[in-house]
Amino acid sequence: MVSEVGRIRFYGPVVFLCVISCWISPTAIAQQGISSSGDTALPDAPAPVQIPSFATEDPQQATAASITGTILDTNQHVLQGARVMVTGRSTSAVRSAEADHNGQFAFIELPPDVYQVTVTGPGMNTFTSSPISLHGGETRVLSVTLSVFGGATSVTVSGDKEELAEQQVQIALQQRIAGILPNFYSSYDWNAPPLGAKQKMKLSLRSIIDPVSFLTTAGMTGVQQYRNTHPEYGGGIEGYGKRYGANLANHTAGILLGRGVFPSLFHQDPRYFYKGNGSIQSRMFYAISAAVVARGDDGRWEPNYSHVLGSLSVAGIANLYYPASERGASRVLFNGLAGTGTSAVSNLFREFVFKRITSHVPKD
Repeated sequence: MVSEVGRIRFYGPVVFLCVISCWISPTAIAQQGISSSGDTALPDAPAPVQIPSFATEDPQQATAASITGTILDTNQHVLQGARVMVTGRSTSAVRSAEADHNGQFAFIELPPDVYQVTVTGPGMNTFTSSPISLHGGETRVLSVTLSVFGGATSVTVSGDKEELAEQQVQIALQQRIAGILPNFYSSYDWNAPPLGAKQKMKLSLRSIIDPVSFLTTAGMTGVQQYRNTHPEYGGGIEGYGKRYGANLANHTAGILLGRGVFPSLFHQDPRYFYKGNGSIQSRMFYAISAAVVARGDDGRWEPNYSHVLGSLSVAGIANLYYPASERGASRVLFNGLAGTGTSAVSNLFREFVFKRITSHVPKD
């Protein structure tokens, strides 16, 4: 009996403490969520996320695509002023631009879509591309070749080259400055068919015997007579005759060799091809460079052997009839370079002046 009472006395407080602790623990745990100020604490909010600066860019710019390209003719020369149109399939939006003096175009900030490019040019066949699928940020570069309307290749293959060349001669012979002065060696058709050897010689001979050529030579001789150029020739009718004979010989040899014989041998076109487009500086550079650069019969540009050798040959032949003081190798070189410089100046007039006052110029 005593032992039972002892057990109760020993275990009773222990049981009591356990019950009290079980009752107090949830309360204490709940009280841990109470702040010192008495306010109920909410779960901590997540830290703000720092958005990278590039995420604020315009989404349209980030996904924009572009189409650029260059337009050439069948001779692989840049084609200026061609009209380029880009059409989207989903939006049906149409954008257009004109090729610059380098034959280049660019369409930027295009939304992703399937596009079709159409290129047109005066007197040229229309080019239409196959569908171009553009994704965001993608750039497509095109190289477009336009042929002459009706098909340059088919004309060359099925047509008579001799007949085409003869037509070019007839076109040239109708071109006269103010309807009087010959302008036979200016071509206002950039894609004109090449002249054959026969046509080159025919045009040069026709230029030599043109009545106006004799008159202009006579006028130039009169100026030399007045300024007493080549004083060894003397004055009066005899001096004038010598000067006239020298000038006529220079004119004949220059045309015959520089625009007939050498172009036939080197397969180069003796004509100046009018540019007409681009900045004034680019046209001036083109005109001046044409004195030393020529278009081959195959359409490629190459050193103008025909004109340079023609000028030097004329200067060499002049040793036969020029006064003794104006002969020699150094004089030949000087006169040859002078002839090239004269051609460069003449080309500037062909590019900027003659077309406006030349009769029977083909329409653009």
